[in-house]
Amino acid sequence: MKEEIQQQAIPGIIGGLGPLAHIEFENRLIAFSSQRGAVRDRNHPAWILINATDVPDRTQSLFGQLPDCTPWLVKYGKMLQMAGANFLVVTCNTAHGFYQTVQPELDIPWIHLMNATAAFIKSSYPQYHRVGVLATTGTLQAKIYHNSLTALGLTAITPPLYSQLQKDVMDAIYNPVWGIKATGIEILPEPISILDNAMKWLEEQGTELVIAGCTEISVVLKKLKCHALIDIDPLDILANLTLDLAFGHQNIPIIRPK
Repeated sequence: MKEEIQQQAIPGIIGGLGPLAHIEFENRLIAFSSQRGAVRDRNHPAWILINATDVPDRTQSLFGQLPDCTPWLVKYGKMLQMAGANFLVVTCNTAHGFYQTVQPELDIPWIHLMNATAAFIKSSYPQYHRVGVLATTGTLQAKIYHNSLTALGLTAITPPLYSQLQKDVMDAIYNPVWGIKATGIEILPEPISILDNAMKWLEEQGTELVIAGCTEISVVLKKLKCHALIDIDPLDILANLTLDLAFGHQNIPIIRPK
């Protein structure tokens, strides 16, 4: 009988940003764990989750329209740390705009989604260099994908920050009637059409791959058929990395003491 691999570390997950984010992430953790051979309950990793729905909207916070998210993220990170988590993942792209102020307050490492995604692209698609990013205006303003991609010699292609196209992408996410956050599991035609148009625009700019740089876009990604770009889903990358860290296939990053 094949020896079972023992879990080495416990992930702590800050979810609820938006409400589907951690559910989609947990589904992928289970699916990828099954693909790796999990057939019993105990073959899957244990993890600790906080559904942190009271964190201010990350985009509005980055623009100074709502309070700084840092205290909330620090609070929940410390709760997970005290509960026994060995490392932290946050299932919200835009929340990583607060990484630099949150990580120094924690004693466990926050796994940086953008750095992990950029490293995956560099190793898996070394022949490509022009990477499209569809994300919230907050994520684009904070340049968190730009910085991670540029550091590895890749070029980020995004809709212009205040263009109609970027406004449409935000509407696909936030519209109170048919936006992805509003409708939950049911995805309506309007956001699909908007994101299809955004994909076509990225193709016209010579983009070779596209990152779903918002969890809500990850939810819709498989429904977007009208493009030839290679889809890069950070939630998939983060889920596989979380499993690698949990079972000791990769070392947990060491953080510098405060």
